[in-house]
Amino acid sequence: MPGILIYAEVQKGEIKKGSFEVTSKAKELGGEVSACIIGSGVEALAPELAKYGADKIYVVDGPEFEKYEPEAYVQAFAQVAEKVKPGIIFTSATAQGKDFTPALAARLKVGSISDCVDLSMSGDKAVAKRPMYAGKAYAMVEAVGNPQVFSIRPNSFPVNESAGAGAIEKVTVNLDSSKIKTMVKSVEIAASEEPDQTEAEIIVSGGRGMKGPENFKMLEDLAHTFGPTATTGASRAAVDAGWRDHAYQVGQTGKTVSPNLYIACGISGAIQHLAGMGTSKVIVAINKDPEAPIFTKADFGVVDDLFKVVPPLTEEVKKIKG
Repeated sequence: MPGILIYAEVQKGEIKKGSFEVTSKAKELGGEVSACIIGSGVEALAPELAKYGADKIYVVDGPEFEKYEPEAYVQAFAQVAEKVKPGIIFTSATAQGKDFTPALAARLKVGSISDCVDLSMSGDKAVAKRPMYAGKAYAMVEAVGNPQVFSIRPNSFPVNESAGAGAIEKVTVNLDSSKIKTMVKSVEIAASEEPDQTEAEIIVSGGRGMKGPENFKMLEDLAHTFGPTATTGASRAAVDAGWRDHAYQVGQTGKTVSPNLYIACGISGAIQHLAGMGTSKVIVAINKDPEAPIFTKADFGVVDDLFKVVPPLTEEVKKIKG
């Protein structure tokens, strides 16, 4: 079994949930699991990775890594990979991961397989399942290069505590500053107590059927009733109308999500939207049009006016949650 190396992403002083997911999956696949964490003042976070299966954690810590800068991070991780010589590299397909992963693969002179939703082993090679044609089909893909590089869609795997050895090693890297052509001066992250849509376990989304921005409060109330792992989303139609910020958009031109539960309220289900949420574990559609395409993808459907359905649904969830 080849060794697996994880890129552990840090944001707002915390390791992203997606990194714990891929670490858990790596542990499940077997073999030695290593992780690399890069940043400034991140050494204290390293032991967290051991809880989810990391046998060894390589820490690249320095002021030059305070903010994510692609070239610097790729150089650092590539040097760790040269030291570890893994057969497989996993990253999380977050916004940062989608930028980092192909650049890393290019540096290592191998291909990368992106946005995978499942992984298995075939001999000493990993085989990835990934959606194609806007989620209409799935392909089983194996990379022929070494190491194999995969980015995993957040929420594809559960986070399981399965302790690894957790040995921590600080690594000093040598950056070629002549290749670093950009400088990140600030990172602006939307202030919200809700989880990012890509990491939320439950998403309540609204579309054109919401009729106006003021009615999204109804969806926020339902999401808050589910608890801190829930958030709201929107279709492109709602965003284009100015009812919600683009940060909430789910779909081909927005965020790709895989929550445990996706509730689509007043969303017709255009192919661009289905491409962004089709891998959700359970899909519930509420729409008064029985011919709406969203019902072809939904596990459960309610053909009715959402304004008659959502408020009592919120009350029922409150009763169940106590």
